[in-house]
Amino acid sequence: MTTATAGQSHLNIGGRVLAAIDTSAYTDSVCSHAVWAAARLEAPLEFVHVLERQADGARFSDLSGNLALGTQEALLEQLVAVDEAQGKLAQERGRLLLRHAQSIATAQRGIEAETRLRHGGLVDTLLDLEDGVRLYVLGKRGEHVDFAQGHLGSELERVVRAVHRPILVASRAFADIARVLVAFDGSATTRKGIEMVAASPLFRGLHVDVVTVGKDGDAAQAQLRWALDTLSRAGLDNAGRIVAGEPDDVIAGLVQDERIDLLVMGAYGHSRIRRLIVGSTTTTMLRTCRIPVLLLR
Repeated sequence: MTTATAGQSHLNIGGRVLAAIDTSAYTDSVCSHAVWAAARLEAPLEFVHVLERQADGARFSDLSGNLALGTQEALLEQLVAVDEAQGKLAQERGRLLLRHAQSIATAQRGIEAETRLRHGGLVDTLLDLEDGVRLYVLGKRGEHVDFAQGHLGSELERVVRAVHRPILVASRAFADIARVLVAFDGSATTRKGIEMVAASPLFRGLHVDVVTVGKDGDAAQAQLRWALDTLSRAGLDNAGRIVAGEPDDVIAGLVQDERIDLLVMGAYGHSRIRRLIVGSTTTTMLRTCRIPVLLLR
């Protein structure tokens, strides 16, 4: 199998770009990143908004108290009415949100995006739709962003650990992407990532930097050379380096100093050991970098 076919075998070619949106400050950015990706991949685009179960309306389970029977029944009727009204409002807000996303897709790239309004949990919804997905797009933080500065959205890490497709985690604002940094350690997972970058039209015409953080030596140089040769054969402008230091500090420094527009790295593994090794750096980069991060499986 050639490198190109190996890379293509990792991609769900024919799948769509699926962007999960909510009412957070990241919504417009998520839409713009999704539109950008769909245009470059020439893939269908769909926006999904999930109404979490608690958003359907308040649930009132403990109404015993000391209320008289007639008073309690009247109160229950009022609460049910409030519950139904809140559910209708949430659905209408969701429909408006999805129409807003569609308008962004049309205005920015002339793309006619599909929309989907679902009830349930975000993780379960994304897993349920996964067969037809090529790339997920989510915001770094959710609806409570202004109350949780410096922290990731409560659902993001659960989604990252659960799904099996690449995830583009959008930054607060969208900016044109021209320069990409790939974190590469020579492992099977990151070699697969290089093959995916080489095979994907998402990176055509972009400059791709590859960085290995760790001790320099013949083995590290050979791994890096393989990565750069793979990218060169795909026609990608590239450069690479080996840098000593702590991965968190080195990658964050390069992102800032080299004016990187997109960081590409491996997502959390599904095994317990790999989660311990990879998870902390991935989490730190997601939390601290102010650029979008593409997590590859």
